[in-house]
Amino acid sequence: MKTRILFTLLVSAALALAACGKKEAPKTAPTQAPTSAPAPSSAPAGIAVSGVTAGKAIGADKKVTAPTEAFATGDTMYVSIDTTGSGNAKLDAKWTYRKGDKVAVVKEETMTINATGPATNEFHVSKPDGWPAGDYEVEVMLDGKPAGSKKLTVK
Repeated sequence: MKTRILFTLLVSAALALAACGKKEAPKTAPTQAPTSAPAPSSAPAGIAVSGVTAGKAIGADKKVTAPTEAFATGDTMYVSIDTTGSGNAKLDAKWTYRKGDKVAVVKEETMTINATGPATNEFHVSKPDGWPAGDYEVEVMLDGKPAGSKKLTVK
């Protein structure tokens, strides 16, 4: 009888330990990952600058007709900015003159554009009494971010 009681106690203890143990989730077959994910919906492209051209003359389409980066003291300096895409954006042009390590702002301009496709816009600067000879630069910004620049020279 002692054996039977001992056996019963051992079985009861084993069952109690098994009942207190950690339960595992039933194992399932691994699922296969899809071979191709659906394409994300594309956001509107917005406006991007595709080109910046400097020159001495501009046409009715606002494109530079006489491209150059070298000007005479009496020339008007033009820059045309080609854009792609559609939407609203802000274009800025900052004209500077450099002499040695000193830089002076000549003119800053801003315009808001509402493009429905490829477009061209222009900025220009003139000085009736003539430009001092030296190095100039026009920096173009699109929505506050650099979009292009041109180094110019007046001789």
